[in-house]
Amino acid sequence: MPYRAPVTDFQFLFDHVVGLKQIASTERFADATEDVVQAILAEAAKLSEEVLAPLQRAGDLHPARLENGVVRTSPGFAEGYQAVAEGGWVSIAASPEHGGMGLPMTVTSAVNEMMGSACLSLQVSPLMTQGQIEALEHHASDEIKAIYLPKLVSGAWSGTMNLTEAHAGSDVGSLRSKAEPNGDGTYAIKGQKIFISWGDNDFTENVCHLVLARLPDAGPGTKGISLFLVPKFIPDAQGAPGKANDLKVVSLEHKLGLHGSPTAVMQYDGATGWLVGEEHDGMRAMFTMMNNARLGVSLQGIAAAEGAMQHAIGYATDRAQGRSLAPNPTGTIFDHADVRRMLTTMKAEIFAARAISLSLAAAIDMETATGADEWRARAAFLTPIAKAFGTETGIAMCNIGVQVHGGMGYVEETGAAQYLRDVRVTAIYEGTNGIQAMDLTGRKLADGGEAAYAILDEIEERAEAARHSLPELAEPVWQATESLREATEWMVAQTDMNARFAGALPFLRAFGRVLGGHFHLTAAMATEGKGPRASLAQFYIAQLLPETHGLLAQATAGADTLYALSQEDFAA
Repeated sequence: MPYRAPVTDFQFLFDHVVGLKQIASTERFADATEDVVQAILAEAAKLSEEVLAPLQRAGDLHPARLENGVVRTSPGFAEGYQAVAEGGWVSIAASPEHGGMGLPMTVTSAVNEMMGSACLSLQVSPLMTQGQIEALEHHASDEIKAIYLPKLVSGAWSGTMNLTEAHAGSDVGSLRSKAEPNGDGTYAIKGQKIFISWGDNDFTENVCHLVLARLPDAGPGTKGISLFLVPKFIPDAQGAPGKANDLKVVSLEHKLGLHGSPTAVMQYDGATGWLVGEEHDGMRAMFTMMNNARLGVSLQGIAAAEGAMQHAIGYATDRAQGRSLAPNPTGTIFDHADVRRMLTTMKAEIFAARAISLSLAAAIDMETATGADEWRARAAFLTPIAKAFGTETGIAMCNIGVQVHGGMGYVEETGAAQYLRDVRVTAIYEGTNGIQAMDLTGRKLADGGEAAYAILDEIEERAEAARHSLPELAEPVWQATESLREATEWMVAQTDMNARFAGALPFLRAFGRVLGGHFHLTAAMATEGKGPRASLAQFYIAQLLPETHGLLAQATAGADTLYALSQEDFAA
């Protein structure tokens, strides 16, 4: 089944759920008029459907490879990337000062999801560049901005993020890479980084690496880390790529999926780099890029789910097998109750996850436009939820997609398994989902739960407003929210952080589940309880929202049962 971009869903969410009109009413995003947004969605859909989607299988069957130190990308990827760059899709949200469109992150997120559904392996590249653009806009010197941003914004150069080292993993504070001052304002970067998405390619003029490293006087842990911009080719006096820097791709990882996206081991042997931000303050600058990436990764999960769902629907509506008890049967497996359950689950879950991620994007836009603390707090709180819920939705829905295909889903030729293999890493990178959950129950509840309670109040107000018109939907949402409020109070009251962390992931999932119910209820209200959106809301609230109660039981169980078995018991 050919990919078809869900433009109607995005427009509905913009108009009735996440409040794009409020964003466009600000001075900062006044150019995001209705006709401009519609044109952006239409053109991005065309690019995704016609140019990128045909590359999906090519990237899987013909992976990126390393030949004599040079990365060779999958067939058609160079042309696909060129279309992305020439269309300005790398820099939708970038500042117009350097050639960007300056449009809201909400709109950018929709475009990124469409491109990810079409060809996730290729979409990783512009996503990384977008994050680097934002980091440089916020933290780089004017000189660096003048040289690098126009090239990154145009897509002529691409960007990467270098955090992980083999011995450290997610413990970034343990990194050993060094930065020695050269005496001329530059630094010599030495060290090795692993898991560098799109660490090199054969279609951009330069690859610009943001690298975390320690200065000679740096202290231990994350507080001693600085951030450096290290290009593959050092720009000359005119800003054009000059001599090769002292860095190289050592190898490419052999991965479960995303074969078209080269994930590199990078070696820096005294490579010339420039400090971004202040000394020993690299994590703050890098987190600008990481938070951008966490939103982007949540959308990658949803993108894969959307692609898998469309693939599954195409198969189910074509595959004739067995007899069903469905009214007005079509003669295909689409009639069977269990297949219908799986497909409806996919559609309902995707809507919920998409609404959560776009709601985060909207909060980021409002923070950017107003600088208001409440928007900043909302965006910070939603970030780990969106990242984890979006990626776990992606994995679960792609798994269902394989199941809909039955035995044919396990056969690579159908393409169903690729979605599952490609999406699996999204729960791992940019901070594993366990780390996201610990962040939610740790840092994000450090305000005594203020940001959490503000969101819960909003959900309950919406449910109260729907009590008379849609009581069968409003009441379960209100009840689930009250249960979540009690669990939040329990979390806030725990002084033993391990008790929080033991239930962190179920708590995050429960919050995502309730937010999904909230957004489905909002959609049903917008359509006056009629039509397919209301029917989808009824399914989600009746069949998926009840999971909240079990998740909250896990969330508040404490840590004792996790440590009841000794190491020897596990080995027995």
